[in-house]
Amino acid sequence: MPSFSEQSQENLDSCHSDLIVIFEEVIKIFDCTVICGHRTEEEQTAAFFDNNSQTEWPDSKHNQEPSLAADVAPYPLDWNDRERFTLFAGYVWGVAESLKSQGLISHSIRWGGDWNQDSQVKDNKFDDLVHFELC
Repeated sequence: MPSFSEQSQENLDSCHSDLIVIFEEVIKIFDCTVICGHRTEEEQTAAFFDNNSQTEWPDSKHNQEPSLAADVAPYPLDWNDRERFTLFAGYVWGVAESLKSQGLISHSIRWGGDWNQDSQVKDNKFDDLVHFELC
């Protein structure tokens, strides 16, 4: 069974409890890495200026404590495999909806590959395929 590295667990631990519950369930079946949870002002500013985020400090859900967003990717990481990111996101979304329907979490999630949540993944103006946030 896959498990989180120390760094992934540390990143996840900076997140809201609903995200922790979701990804601790996801890792049981789908190996993944938690790239980041909470971002400091310096980290958010860098993400914005590197075009890895559309929001400036303190407006990202990553900037809350605990973080209301996590960047999580299927492992091993291949930034060029969009299909795998999409498959992973569908799995994460299904796990989250199942946990919510069981009353184990209180939030739904939104994925950065389908910001408007219309199930159309080609209409995004900004893809953030590793981004999951509570809504």
